[in-house]
Amino acid sequence: MPELSKTYTPAEAEERWYLRWLDDKCFEADPARVSEKRPAYSIVIPPPNVTGILTLGHVLNNTIQDILSRRARMLGKEVLWLPGTDHAGIATQNVVEKNLKKLGEIKHRDDLGREKLVEKIWEWKNDKGGIIIQQLKKLGASCDWSRERFTMDEEYSRGVQKVFVDLYKKGLIYRGKRMVNWCPASLTAISDEEVEMREQRGFLYYFKVEVVEEPGTFLTIATTRPETIPGDTAIAVNPKDPRYAQLIGKHVRRLLPLENQAAIPIVGDEHVDFEFGTGVLKVTPAHDKNDFEIGLRHGLEVIDIMHPNGVMNELAGMDLAGMERFEARKKAVEMLRELGSLDKEEPYQNKVGYSERGGVPIEPRLSEQWFLKYPSQEASREVVAKGEMKFYPDRWAKVYDHWMGNLQDWCISRQLWWGHRVPVWSKRIVLKPAETAAELFAWSGLDWTPEGHAKAGRVVRVIRESDREEVSHPSFGFETKGGVEEEQAFTLFVATTEEDQAIHLEHHGFVQDADVLDTWFSSWLWPFATMGWEMESAKEDATPTLKAFYPTTDLVTGPDIIFFWVARMIMAGYEYMGEMPFKNVYYTGIIRDKQGRKMSKSLGNSPDPLDLIANFGADALRFGIMRSAPLGQDILFDEKNVELGRNFCTKLWNAARFRQMQGGEMEGEINSALLSSDDKWILLRLNAAIREVTLALEEYRFSDATQTLYRFFWSEYCDWYVEASKAVLQGSDAKRKANTLSVIDHVLGQTLRLFHPFMPFITEELWHGMGFAEDMPEEQGGRSIMFAPWPKPFDEDELAHMGLLPEDEQIAANKYEVVNLGRGLKSSFNINKKVRFVLKPSVDLAAHDVEVLRILLNAEPLDVDPKFEPGKGTPVAITTMGELFLPLEGLIDASAERERLTKELAKVESELAKVQAKLADENFAAKVPAKVLEEHRQRETDWLEKKAKLVGMLEALS
Repeated sequence: MPELSKTYTPAEAEERWYLRWLDDKCFEADPARVSEKRPAYSIVIPPPNVTGILTLGHVLNNTIQDILSRRARMLGKEVLWLPGTDHAGIATQNVVEKNLKKLGEIKHRDDLGREKLVEKIWEWKNDKGGIIIQQLKKLGASCDWSRERFTMDEEYSRGVQKVFVDLYKKGLIYRGKRMVNWCPASLTAISDEEVEMREQRGFLYYFKVEVVEEPGTFLTIATTRPETIPGDTAIAVNPKDPRYAQLIGKHVRRLLPLENQAAIPIVGDEHVDFEFGTGVLKVTPAHDKNDFEIGLRHGLEVIDIMHPNGVMNELAGMDLAGMERFEARKKAVEMLRELGSLDKEEPYQNKVGYSERGGVPIEPRLSEQWFLKYPSQEASREVVAKGEMKFYPDRWAKVYDHWMGNLQDWCISRQLWWGHRVPVWSKRIVLKPAETAAELFAWSGLDWTPEGHAKAGRVVRVIRESDREEVSHPSFGFETKGGVEEEQAFTLFVATTEEDQAIHLEHHGFVQDADVLDTWFSSWLWPFATMGWEMESAKEDATPTLKAFYPTTDLVTGPDIIFFWVARMIMAGYEYMGEMPFKNVYYTGIIRDKQGRKMSKSLGNSPDPLDLIANFGADALRFGIMRSAPLGQDILFDEKNVELGRNFCTKLWNAARFRQMQGGEMEGEINSALLSSDDKWILLRLNAAIREVTLALEEYRFSDATQTLYRFFWSEYCDWYVEASKAVLQGSDAKRKANTLSVIDHVLGQTLRLFHPFMPFITEELWHGMGFAEDMPEEQGGRSIMFAPWPKPFDEDELAHMGLLPEDEQIAANKYEVVNLGRGLKSSFNINKKVRFVLKPSVDLAAHDVEVLRILLNAEPLDVDPKFEPGKGTPVAITTMGELFLPLEGLIDASAERERLTKELAKVESELAKVQAKLADENFAAKVPAKVLEEHRQRETDWLEKKAKLVGMLEALS
């Protein structure tokens, strides 16, 4: 057996073992090995942004995935943990643009143009885009790095575009004008997930408008955005509000712009909140989502008063045009004040949506975008509702079902240059009077069938410009022979993924759409698009990887993207694979600091995981964070948990060194006839730990599993069994000593396996360092502990064969009860040295058990005397094994101890009197909450117990 060093050095061991795992291809999955005897296990990584760096959230998520993957290997499964990164359209483009501006190479992206900027982004990605992947390796992530994917690699991109064309062909993708979240900094629409709600301190501005039909009657309106008054097209009140209902149908004059104070209607709409402000709402359909909906219901005009960059345009009026929106706010307030219409200003705090990447408040904006009607909705909803796909915790199933029942079309386009470009080409064609569909076909430059369909599988749509309606084949809404009666304009849209068709279209004047697809549009295909999927392929013709590992087994993610990613992946899975993409979804909690605040750089409360790894080791970080992460609950991060993880590694290392110091061969066969009561106890406790940890992992209760491991190894094995085993190891019976060492080896071997998914590095180091890997088959732990079989508890027959009975566990438990109570007696009298104990037994005691009690009590001596008659007041502990006495003669200064105890008793009686006085007060009992009352009753009980104990101790000194 090789000798372990005195101390464990995480940094050196972690680097060495990770490189060896990579060299030995331990993480690489082979679909050819999948069989009934070796079933597949697969999990895909939630692809981190290519711009990302490791956070504690990544540590939590990826540690869980690694635990699942490593345990699956130990269960004899062929494991594919598929890694990769997301191109993160807006984030990556922002990073590169900022870098170029900082270097002075550009002032605006237009200085470079689309093609050159995309080249620059690829250069950045290839140079610096994989930082987080290297950091995940530091954490010990056992991903199959040979299969690493990127959402914009060639094959993946081809799949994304084919999906777009397929959904376009099915009529599920369309182009329309809707309200979107607009980022004035990044100049693109963004998803709800990319909007961060922040507390904002501002003002509520109250201004008055006069009712046109009732001169002298004024309405007061409260708004946080007076700069949008030029875009108002109505005033809304709740029709159930008696203050204003009679004014519905009348008009007021819009105050700004000064040169166009048009009359706008007062409408009745139940959306208006009675309680907010004055109950009167200004309606600005172009700049508020709710106002836009009101506008649709009442047929209101939409006036867009801002440029895309948040600068006011000419429709805002000459006084505001050219101003940035927040500058315009100040100016609008000043103008209202000058008009005599500003009633008052009130400080106001509310939540404002910020662009997560652009760092500025979003602007609701009416914009023409590409939208998707979700496919396969029914099957995707049912699979969770029926429990065929499991959510952990299961409460998220209701949240998912609610969202699935209220789906809105998905805005899938972004006004960026980095990403999957929309594969649609368009051309505007104007037909003169008498021109026919034949001319339309000819103008298009496309090849057509006699029925009016495009050849070669092209997907074509024709939109009539006058009403924005789509016209259908073959006549496109007018007679082929007679031609159009008056000039009509049409836009032809052609969707294709074929390069030669794109060249053909461009040759005939078609222009490709400038937008790229939302990042989520590529990542919703992740579970199968990463496995070599081709849309045209039937499932039976799929790649070996896809056949072997799809559907995946587990998904680990955060609940904040249950809609943006999880739900969409489920729908894509049914649409393109005909089945669910994963069987189980585990939702992590949010990591917060000790004060409950969400971790963030701005608060300075988010430590760098790499610093924690450098200081404590990756295993310590993994174990510490998992121990404090209950199923689905938020995690209150405390660095002390990581320190505890490091201490646990030290404990594990020292326990292994203790075994080595005893000498002897490893893993000898256990002789049940030579087992002591302590040997039996620890084997039974190990059996229970294996059952508890296994069940906890099967139910995704990772924190419970770590708590069990901590209790078993630190408390039961190290604190009790190792100390008790010294009774044999320090004795003269060589056979019993060898047998106890065999028990220790068995327990350590099984324990290292239980710990491995949580703490892979130190367990690998000890597995080889203690010789457990020797003489083991390559794929059963000889190469690595990650392939050693997962521990199985003894069944009833095995327990009986080894003579392990429940009462054996109780014998040792009774001994440890005696020890605890005896230590309590010493502690009560502040005794920290070896002392004489006397045990007056009530049961027969074996010599081994007496020696164990002596060692654990640190007794010198321990007398076992059935006839012992103690002196009056000798401290005693009543135990299941008899009475344990602590004779005090010569141990303490009785006078000084009596004085100390008397003072302590006085304090206890004082506190007891206070709590009893409160409980006796009828007013107190009647007014305080039941919880507070119960707390005071518990305090009374605790103080009474302390008083009784102190009184007994004083009697012992008399």
